[in-house]
Amino acid sequence: MRRVALNTAAAVTFVVMIFPVYWMVITAFKPTKDIQSETPSLFPLSPTLQHFETAMGAEGFWRFWANSLLVTAGAVLLALIVALLAAFAVSRMRWRGKGPFIVAVFAAQMAPWEALLVPMFIIARDTDLLDSLLMLTGVYFMITLPFTIVTLRGFLQAIPADLEEAALVDGCTRAAAFRRIVFPLLAPGLMATSLFGFITAWNEFAFVNVLIIKDQANRTLPVWLSSFRDVFGTDWGATMAAATMFALPALVLFLFLQRRVGAGMTAGAVKG
Repeated sequence: MRRVALNTAAAVTFVVMIFPVYWMVITAFKPTKDIQSETPSLFPLSPTLQHFETAMGAEGFWRFWANSLLVTAGAVLLALIVALLAAFAVSRMRWRGKGPFIVAVFAAQMAPWEALLVPMFIIARDTDLLDSLLMLTGVYFMITLPFTIVTLRGFLQAIPADLEEAALVDGCTRAAAFRRIVFPLLAPGLMATSLFGFITAWNEFAFVNVLIIKDQANRTLPVWLSSFRDVFGTDWGATMAAATMFALPALVLFLFLQRRVGAGMTAGAVKG
């Protein structure tokens, strides 16, 4: 009975969480008359691709899609490089100030992003980086870095240091031991961390809305989607089609990395 109750609760939770996504997708395929019907259907009776054509043909869609991909990929790549070095120093080395550094990283991870909107705006204004994709990439890098450091530190601590010491004894340098021994074992953790960082930066809305003011060509998809309804009136089909295409990169990345992500999330869970 306990197992049945847990499975039922899991199934109900899954349905509640997935239904908005399902409704977004089927709305993108419904004709306009079915979307505006007083008796909505759970399945598209006569699927159409017209809304996708409208969304993809909208002014700026592909430019904003490319902007989102550029700043997100750049921020995640930078965060992985810097966080990997920082996590290795924290988990493998002894140095003065290590404890306060870890506390500062955790504090940065717990700080609400909204509290940084005004300081980031002032910094961007004083450095003439408003309306700049470079500034936006730096902000996303700052947002994803603490989480990446904390996560990679946990993965590195799950890898026995004896493996590196054995490689050093065999004649490897510290860099060679990391590259040949630690890095392959850390790959699942890197995949999982990069996926979560990508999703965080890809969906970010507030900083784009604050830092991109005049040069609207440097906006990203989340902000563009918020104004898409104003441009096309009540064309909910095209709006849902654009939102569906916006969700595709994260979904494709997850499907591509799902095995690595599963291994990374359970890394270090079992010892021996």
